[in-house]
Parts: sequence; C-alpha cells; structure tokens
Amino acid sequence: MSTVTFVGIGAIGLPMARRLVDAGHDVTGVDKLPAALERAAAAGVPAVDAFAAAPRADFVVVMVATPDHLDALVTEALAEDVSGRCWIVMSTVGPESVRAQAARLTAGGASVLDVPVTGGVARARTGELTLFASGPAADLAAARPVLDALGVVREVGGEVGEGQAIKVVNQHLCAVHIVAAAEALALAGRLGLDQAQVLSLVEQGAAGSFMLSDRGPRMLAGTDVDVASAISIFVKDSGLVADAAGAVGARTPLLDVARDRYLQAADAGLAARDDSRVIETYEEGTA
Repeated sequence: MSTVTFVGIGAIGLPMARRLVDAGHDVTGVDKLPAALERAAAAGVPAVDAFAAAPRADFVVVMVATPDHLDALVTEALAEDVSGRCWIVMSTVGPESVRAQAARLTAGGASVLDVPVTGGVARARTGELTLFASGPAADLAAARPVLDALGVVREVGGEVGEGQAIKVVNQHLCAVHIVAAAEALALAGRLGLDQAQVLSLVEQGAAGSFMLSDRGPRMLAGTDVDVASAISIFVKDSGLVADAAGAVGARTPLLDVARDRYLQAADAGLAARDDSRVIETYEEGTA
C-alpha cells in the first residue's frame, strides 16, 4: 500500500479519499476550507489545511476545482522538493493547463499522470468512477493500486493531456444533457403534467440518460437541494470545452446554448447551488 496526499476533499474528493483509506493506503487530505476539514474528520480521513503541512507521500492526488487552483498548488509544492513523487491530476482543468503544470513538476523531478474522472458523487462513494488515464506506461502501472481503488481505469494514451482532451468531450455531453433534462422537465410542468411521474416514465426509455436519472430528482427537489456538483463547476467546465473547441476550430452550437444556461443561473445567484438548479432558468420571467 502507498502513502497518498489527496488535495481537494470536497463533494467528490472526500469519498474518493475515503475509498483509498478503505483500500489500505495511508492518506492525508488537504483542503483550505474549515468545513471540508470537519467533514473529513467525520469521515475518518486525516486532513490538514495546507499542502506543506502534509507528510511527504508517494503519490499526490489532485482534485482541485480550477486551472488557477492547480497552478497555485504546483507553485506551493515547488517551494519544496517534489522529486520522486508521482502527481495524479484528476481534476477537470483542460489539456493546456495539465500540460503546463506537468512541465513544471517534471522539471522538478516529479512524474505526472493525467487522470480526470467522471461518474459523480454516487460513483465516487462506490468506487465506480471512470478514470481517463494518460501518461507514461511505467508510471501508470506503478499507480494502479491507487487508481484501481477509485474505479475503472481506461488507459487512453501515453501523453499527459490526452485524458483531459477526452474529459473535454465528456463534459460537453454532460453539460448538454443536464440542460436538456432541465428543459424537458420544465416543459412537462408547463404542460400541466406531474413532473415526477413524467421522470419515472421516460427515464427508462429511449429518452433516458444518466444525467436525467441522476439530476432529475434533484431538479424537482427545490433550490436548497444538497450540492453534489455546483453550477459554478459547469460554468468552468463548459468554458474549458468552449476554449478547447475554439483552439481547433470546432463548432459547438449545442454546447454554446447549454453554457449560456449555466451563466444565466450563475448571474441569478445560483453559482454555489447544485447544478440541477439550472432548471430555474426555465421559470416564468427568465430568459
């Protein structure tokens, strides 16, 4: 078993860290938010409030929210010796960001794997995430005991950045599917139908999707539903998709429409709410 520093023990990071503890790894979580540290303590995951406060570990698993957060973390880490450690970047930060930070880390003697994940909080808890793993084969092999505890590893390439590129495509679909589910359930309501009944009837048919079944009940639960993934995350992720598409001249009109809905939700004060609350952009009086 390995020693692991797990940076970013939020809604999805904490159950991932707990899976590693359950698999027998020696895990220390890192998060600046006092509430996250309290939740980690309750979940039995030792945690500290700064990367420098964590003991040196074989692996550094990164589940921070944004490219800027990753940049700040790498800057903090490079103030010390990073040589001989394997960094596993599991955040959704885009190909450009992960390549830039990998270059900084490898120059300092670390190895880097690009392993973004998909599956949400529910699958993080059960260890059934899908991991888009890219990087040197020997490093991936060495990291398998850590990765296998978190879900199904899909090795997608030997270069850092290839995992993030696939995650960009994944997030395109997720962003569109969530908005499609919101629009359809809002339509059901305007037609005078029982939205919960409609959801139960259509989700198992040809119109079903993971996002409809996962987000649909939360869409019908109200603004204060527990946050599994915030609107702000899809503001960020849809922006990463748009940037990646723009860099290669790809047209993404459906993504552009979905992104506008997340931006509307954020502008309406819902940025910190669950991403299911995008349905509120379809309420009477909104655009």
